[in-house]
Amino acid sequence: MISVILFFILGLVVLVLGADLLVRGASRLATAFGVSPLVIGLTIVAIGTASPEIAVSLKSAASGQGDLTLGNVLGSNIFNILFVLGITSIITPIIIAEQIIRKDAPIVLGVSLLSLALALDGKLGWLDGALLLVGLVAYTFFVLRQSRAENRAVQNEFAQEFGKTGTPSAKGIITNIGFIVAGLGLLVIGSDWLVKSAVRIAKFLGVSELVIGLTIVAAGTSLPEVATSVIAALKKESDIAVGNAVGSNIFNLLGVLGIAALVAPDGVTVATRVMQFDLPVMIFVALVTLPIFYIDNRISRTEGGLLLAYYILYVTCVVLRAVQSSTFTTAAVFAAIFVPLTFITLVVKAIKSSRKF
Repeated sequence: MISVILFFILGLVVLVLGADLLVRGASRLATAFGVSPLVIGLTIVAIGTASPEIAVSLKSAASGQGDLTLGNVLGSNIFNILFVLGITSIITPIIIAEQIIRKDAPIVLGVSLLSLALALDGKLGWLDGALLLVGLVAYTFFVLRQSRAENRAVQNEFAQEFGKTGTPSAKGIITNIGFIVAGLGLLVIGSDWLVKSAVRIAKFLGVSELVIGLTIVAAGTSLPEVATSVIAALKKESDIAVGNAVGSNIFNLLGVLGIAALVAPDGVTVATRVMQFDLPVMIFVALVTLPIFYIDNRISRTEGGLLLAYYILYVTCVVLRAVQSSTFTTAAVFAAIFVPLTFITLVVKAIKSSRKF
């Protein structure tokens, strides 16, 4: 069993390294050919940081492990908001850009509700996958169009992070293509090791692949988002920190889940327990971000701590459900703590905000 755990950890390391090489090569190549740093940040980096989820979901879907696929996507989305934004805002309070409040955060909620609607029949088939991918194309065009209207401060922030355009050299082009190829290769290898070892760990522990996907695999494949957001927060680049987490959630549902539904031989089966607990939690998390983002346009350290506490509560509920096999009990525990605590937090936040005016 020790060798299986080592393969799992090694698979995560290879995945993260592959994602880093892919993002580095693609970003520098795009920059060299005159692509706006803002566009690079909103598209290439968002896709690159989600590449571990893509690789793992494709591998697990093609292998018929639909629970692992679904758990990876849902768990990653919950992790990105509760853990990534939580830990990032604890490091430094995050200022929320107006575009994220008015457009991106509502899109996350809308896409989450769409995923729920498509999953009501208990399966995500090729038609559902095609619809999600069409949504991804539409969202990408929307992002590219919106980038033209961004103010100078946002443009400079992304230019500082991802570099300014320049004249491409033959050596630079070849080097960056090499980074891209190497990154893709590592993603393939890492996903293979991760999926195989995750399945064996689930069997050894006597829990479902869904539980492993929602927790360990989801957290592991989201490591690039953690690194990107934390580094951006330390540099006081709030737009990148929040945009990375929010953009990755949209891409996970539209792109990763859409591709997985097309690749899976019989579609991605959505278990009843997912419909009763995990999907609603993901939607509640997306819903709660709207007032948290809107009131005062920031996430304080206290609110970051609350988000992190929610994630710990969610993982605890997932583990309890695996042990007790009772979805309704864990859902009741989560709701009994989540709902009143969120309400109190929002009321206090609104009062503090009103006193500033």
